[in-house]
Amino acid sequence: MYLLDNTLRPYAWGSDHAIADLLGRERSGGPEAELWIGAHPDSPSVARGPAGPADAADGAGGRALDTMIADDPEHHLGAGVAAEFGRLPFLLKVLAADSPLSLQVHPTLDQAREGFAREEAAGMDRAAAGRNYKDDNHKPEMLLALTPFEVLCGFRRPEQARAVLHLLAEHFDRAGLDLPPLLPLLLEDLAQPEERTALRSAFERLIAGGTDVTEATAAIVAALASGAATAPYEAELSTVTMLDAQYPGDPGVLISLLLNRVSLAPGEAAYLPAGNVHAYLRGLGIEVMASSDNVLRGGLTPKFVDVPELLRTVSFEAVGVPMIEPETTLLGQEVFRPPFREFQLQRVALEPGAAPVPLAQEGPAVILVVSGSVLLDSPKGELLLERGDSAFLPAVDAPVNAHVVSGATGTALAFAVTTAPGR
Repeated sequence: MYLLDNTLRPYAWGSDHAIADLLGRERSGGPEAELWIGAHPDSPSVARGPAGPADAADGAGGRALDTMIADDPEHHLGAGVAAEFGRLPFLLKVLAADSPLSLQVHPTLDQAREGFAREEAAGMDRAAAGRNYKDDNHKPEMLLALTPFEVLCGFRRPEQARAVLHLLAEHFDRAGLDLPPLLPLLLEDLAQPEERTALRSAFERLIAGGTDVTEATAAIVAALASGAATAPYEAELSTVTMLDAQYPGDPGVLISLLLNRVSLAPGEAAYLPAGNVHAYLRGLGIEVMASSDNVLRGGLTPKFVDVPELLRTVSFEAVGVPMIEPETTLLGQEVFRPPFREFQLQRVALEPGAAPVPLAQEGPAVILVVSGSVLLDSPKGELLLERGDSAFLPAVDAPVNAHVVSGATGTALAFAVTTAPGR
């Protein structure tokens, strides 16, 4: 078992305090958006020290986790995971959004492989601003809210989006204002009988941008500022105002009305498959995903937007909010199992005097402690984790048990990620 040093990414949308406060360390003084815990080559964790004599060859100075795993995949991943994935299949993040992330979608595995190979063959620098595919993997993901967390997630049914737009059109009519020409066109798009066609038509009209989109957005925001009725769509329409304040006239502002507006309470989780258009708006959460950084952006960002590639990736299907309920173990622990092979998330809560909790472990695992102290023991040795510590658990260390530290007075809380059982 190895302690990990992890990379903190200071994206501008990050909170200046949430991650530091969660992990009990000093604030950096700038935005802290994502803490990456895993072996993605862009920001691999560094494994420090051996937890037992069997690992003494690794030394105490630390090694990049992706390199360490690559040197002996079967030892660290287990034969099955090594054969199936050839890498650590998952990436754990602590995500703290103080303002909206970009409107985005992730590719399927086939799309990622094809797109990565195409851009590699073209000789594109992997750090180039105009590059879509940073690696050859897909990026299904799951978010578990630690605080109230606001999300745009997946297309709502066309008739639901039409209802919001009708409310806006009625306001212009009652107020004697000129109706923005874009509004009736969107209502016509969304009235088409085939759901996918309706959603695609409206999305394509908005993502194309242009004067009609910026003028309609400005008119709608002005109407909302002047007191236009918003009930029963207060959340959706306040989101329009909030997004436009940061990205005036951006296509993503009105695209938000095509999407489910979700408020996750602490402890609730949602999962996002390939093709799901989404944007995290605000909150602190535990995010788990396949080990990838492939993002196709559609708006609400100054970064590169490739509309044709985006349209190849989006799934134009109305979906309910993709919530996931945890399964409860015999010891009362919660395991979140989305329909992805790469990962599952275990929430480990240890009360003073509680019995040891076996960690769910299919091959390798990582664990992060966010409250109290946790003692891990395995046939290979022991490792004490304090609040804010994280560790990599090689496959050969299983089984691993999490113990309450002797004399503890409060609840210890940790999150552990491993590969999901074979389906």
